[in-house]
Amino acid sequence: MGFTASLSDTSLFTKKDDNDIVILLLYVNDIILTCSNTSKINAAIQELSEVFDLKDLGRLTFFLGLQIHYRDNEDIFVNQTKYIKDLIHKAGLKSCKPTTTPYKPHNSMLVTEGKPLVDPSIYRSIVGSLQYLTFTRPDIAFAVNSVCQFMTSPTDDHLTAVKRILRYLQGTIEAGICYSAIAAVSLNAFSDADLNTTRSVTGYVVFVGNNLISWQSKKPNSVSRSSIEAEYKALAHTAVDITWVRYNLKDLNVFLPHPPVISCDNMSGISLSANLVFHSRIKHLDTYYHFVREKVQQSDLEVVYIPTNDQTANILTKGLHSPTFVKHCYNL
Repeated sequence: MGFTASLSDTSLFTKKDDNDIVILLLYVNDIILTCSNTSKINAAIQELSEVFDLKDLGRLTFFLGLQIHYRDNEDIFVNQTKYIKDLIHKAGLKSCKPTTTPYKPHNSMLVTEGKPLVDPSIYRSIVGSLQYLTFTRPDIAFAVNSVCQFMTSPTDDHLTAVKRILRYLQGTIEAGICYSAIAAVSLNAFSDADLNTTRSVTGYVVFVGNNLISWQSKKPNSVSRSSIEAEYKALAHTAVDITWVRYNLKDLNVFLPHPPVISCDNMSGISLSANLVFHSRIKHLDTYYHFVREKVQQSDLEVVYIPTNDQTANILTKGLHSPTFVKHCYNL
């Protein structure tokens, strides 16, 4: 049919047709097809129907548990309200009292806390479902990442933490991500790390314009010796994701007029990414992490300072008090 498979995303296929580009996303036997020209969408559907038995469901409204809503101002709103309701019902918490945050501020759970659960399968099932929910709810990504670390031997304390996430979802059941049209394409990211234990937690968010498209909250595989090192590793992970996003944009025939910008609240981490002055302090680091410095030196990336209070990625690295948490939720 003339489509080209993307090298950066195995689900993405594109076809340039005159001044239009037809975009096809494939997941097993579910397809999203879009183009700025409706007639070319219909032509692609007709060509597919000659080979496969398919059903045209019309405008995209529901896909793999994601609900898509179209607003009068042409914004697109994506959420998983039905999925959340089913999950809360499954956990037996339909009448639970909502809480303002999904995770206690400045709290660190341990493997040895509490009494082991008699039947850990319930815990694993709910946490697995919560992982899928983070596709539209980055605000719970840190909390879900935390409870995922106790899948082997969960305790009643760990289950209490899971129930807190569900109570938070009960009060924010309609929340999701809004996507708006943008006049000029720009790529911006926020990178953060929190070294509250020996092994840090890194987090980042990536925006195209004001639209959130990629995020992560993760405990790295390697141990950091200092907060500077942890921040530098977080910058490297963010730079890798930004590069992946740029490849996807290229597949969609979208090119950036300016280099992407990463905002970081650690001046030492920024210095490490910009020059070799402190190289002797991090010579033990795997060369993988110097990817960010190479990108900065090639002017493919900019790393700038941002005050901690405005660091949106904070929501992905630690438990926050309600006012700060709500502020960053709106930023997302």
